[in-house]
Amino acid sequence: MLSLLFQEGPSTKGIFRRSGSAKTFKELKEKLDSGTEVSLAHESIFVTASLLKDFLRNIPGSILSSQLCDKWVSVLDQGNTEEKIKSIQRLIEHLPRANVVLLRYIFGVLHEIEMRSEENQMNAFNLAVCIAPSLLWPPVSSTPDIESEFIKKISSLVQFLIENCCRIFGDEITSLFGEI
Repeated sequence: MLSLLFQEGPSTKGIFRRSGSAKTFKELKEKLDSGTEVSLAHESIFVTASLLKDFLRNIPGSILSSQLCDKWVSVLDQGNTEEKIKSIQRLIEHLPRANVVLLRYIFGVLHEIEMRSEENQMNAFNLAVCIAPSLLWPPVSSTPDIESEFIKKISSLVQFLIENCCRIFGDEITSLFGEI
């Protein structure tokens, strides 16, 4: 999924914002959940983007770890950009290795899409609004007002992560998928 999104996402207007066919999404999700081999190469890239967001939403405790939720939310309240980056790097050290590897690939894709935002209309802000709710959620449910405020904070955090991903994850994030 990530490789396809890396290849096609940067040239796709509204990637992560638009949804693909609900019927196709449901059929592919059922196949993936049952362990059936699935080829996404001939499917809509919007269905692939929806499948990725769904996969991320179903990671127990979220990929950024709901246990660290308060710390993630408070990162942007800290000093200058350097201090924020250092705080994020310290938080990443507390995540399971599998989560960190997956995050690097996700932000490699988001960075590539953002680099061509004039073409696809998905700058870091737009990408963050679409993907942030799939990356982190609070450990307990709350009122709609608190949840709305939380989503705004997480979206700002994800926007910062996209805009600074090379400094946070390292410059090699741009070459994780090789040359397309």
